[in-house]
Amino acid sequence: MIIISKRRKYMLKNNTLKFKLNSFDKAIMFIQKYQSLNFIESIDVSVNLGININKSDQHVNGMVVLPYGTGKNVKIIVFAKDIDDVLLKESGADMVGMEDLVYKIKNGFKDFNLVIATPESMSMVSTLGGILGPKGLMPNPKLGTVTNDIVKAVRDAKSGQIRFCNDKNGIIHSMIGKVNFDAFKIKENLKIFLLSLIKFKPISSRGLYIKKVTISSTMGLGYPIKYNDFLS
Repeated sequence: MIIISKRRKYMLKNNTLKFKLNSFDKAIMFIQKYQSLNFIESIDVSVNLGININKSDQHVNGMVVLPYGTGKNVKIIVFAKDIDDVLLKESGADMVGMEDLVYKIKNGFKDFNLVIATPESMSMVSTLGGILGPKGLMPNPKLGTVTNDIVKAVRDAKSGQIRFCNDKNGIIHSMIGKVNFDAFKIKENLKIFLLSLIKFKPISSRGLYIKKVTISSTMGLGYPIKYNDFLS
């Protein structure tokens, strides 16, 4: 059970920064000062986009490699054949297979959080749609998880690559580090993340694209931040 200290409860109740537009440095200082003592929290960002979610051509989804990673342990399974298993495992793949891997997953194997596949293996992977789809784990060529360059995809994922997509409210949520990261590393991760979102701006989107940026820790409050400096 997570125990919240009296000091942290007071902070969560009385902090007024959540109502202000803060500098990144001030917000991250406050988040790290009042971090949980029970576990290492994630640093998360929420970005409100100026998109029309009712138009399919304005949905935003993609991938980006954060320079300092997320601190999250990525467990990757790969569907491929006729690929050097040794090279794959050296690149960081946790498990490689075809029919045997399908069988394991259908029988309850869940110890993975990313699936990468070659195009020729997708007919087999598609039989797992009912299991992988609801979890957002189905390989997708647009996200680089269906590819012939499996080794590169695995290395990118292990080195800090993250996936992002807007939710039904036009907001993108992502993890950009851990609360015990140096503030500079979190700031650089956020900068690359925001610049990546701009690259994925839908052509048909009009007006202000990035409307609001909020950072928070897993158990903490969200702090709106000034973000224009990240985009220059």
